[in-house]
Amino acid sequence: MENFNEERACLCALNRIFGFEPKIGFGLIEALGGAAAVFKANQNEINDFLWSCSRARFAPLVSGSAFESAAMELEDLSRKGCRFIGFGEPGYPKALLECDDPPLGIYYKGSLPPEEVFDKRPQVAVIGTRNLSYYGRDWCRNIVEALSKARIKPMIISGLALGVDVTAHKAALDFGLPTAGVMATGIDDIYPPQNVKVGKQMADTPGCALITDYPPGTEAVRINFLRRNRIIAGMSSATILVESKIRGGGMMTASLAYSYDRDVYALPGRIDDPLSQGCNMLIRENIAAPIGDLADLVERLGLGKAEMSLKADFKAEVERSYSDLDENSRRDILKVAMAVKARRGIGIDDLCSLLGWTFSKVSRIVNTLECDGLISVDLLQHCSPRVAKA
Repeated sequence: MENFNEERACLCALNRIFGFEPKIGFGLIEALGGAAAVFKANQNEINDFLWSCSRARFAPLVSGSAFESAAMELEDLSRKGCRFIGFGEPGYPKALLECDDPPLGIYYKGSLPPEEVFDKRPQVAVIGTRNLSYYGRDWCRNIVEALSKARIKPMIISGLALGVDVTAHKAALDFGLPTAGVMATGIDDIYPPQNVKVGKQMADTPGCALITDYPPGTEAVRINFLRRNRIIAGMSSATILVESKIRGGGMMTASLAYSYDRDVYALPGRIDDPLSQGCNMLIRENIAAPIGDLADLVERLGLGKAEMSLKADFKAEVERSYSDLDENSRRDILKVAMAVKARRGIGIDDLCSLLGWTFSKVSRIVNTLECDGLISVDLLQHCSPRVAKA
């Protein structure tokens, strides 16, 4: 069991009280000279401050019983292999210190001490919709794989939700990158249930972690997801939006990252695809830079050059892949491949119209290109070129 720390216990208590309005909590700490000083102060001093900022409703909550509950909570966390990290303590993500609304503390679960997890490398958020398309899933994994091949290996930050979040976490684990899940529940609960296995894997993998600013016992409700987004954006030096509708948690996180003066990147998509409209809008409004060349993305993130090759010359890659076929077959495959490259997201029916070929012929060639990893095809039969493996 870790040694008792009075200031930490007081920060834990204040985080419970002012979790949705941390600025008020920090203001009270500054006014009275520290978190511990708050619980030693005269009740009139506390009342005066909270009245001055129109938050008198909090006054009865700042009490000795709140401190005692927090102290017992810290003991229980220690027994369960978790901990609470107060603002400014070793292990508190340094990037959050630069934000104007950081949490008073965070709950942490991981196999290594937090200062060995968050202070060793840059953090990059990979976020987006829960309704991930095949296009988005492919590119999410491609992006994380590219980051895994950077000279400076980042930590992947996401929200442990369905869709982009869990895809990014799993890709990080697959490609050997550390990853942290910022949860919208207490540290004692992994939500949604479908992600319990990967969440436990993250907690048990050295360099990975689960974190939250919600007290144990907090359940998943909508407003909690909105509050946790600021932590994802705040602790990351850059945020990558893979897919999102015009409205959604990913858009909020990207906007928060932009307000924190962090770099924001978005994956472009078809203009008629609802799942790409959010990304396209951020690019159009110069809030996010478009993602195209993954090697360039790695360098722009300040991670050095990626030890990978991309299909910069897609035509040459296709020709090389089918060099053993007869000339007519090579020519037909190349026509389909170049049509897909020129019209990312084109459907098989549109390819038939464009090339004047039968559906049978086009679908056979598309299947060949997909099986060989040169293009991806989603459930709606939309085709897109893929990047090469390193």
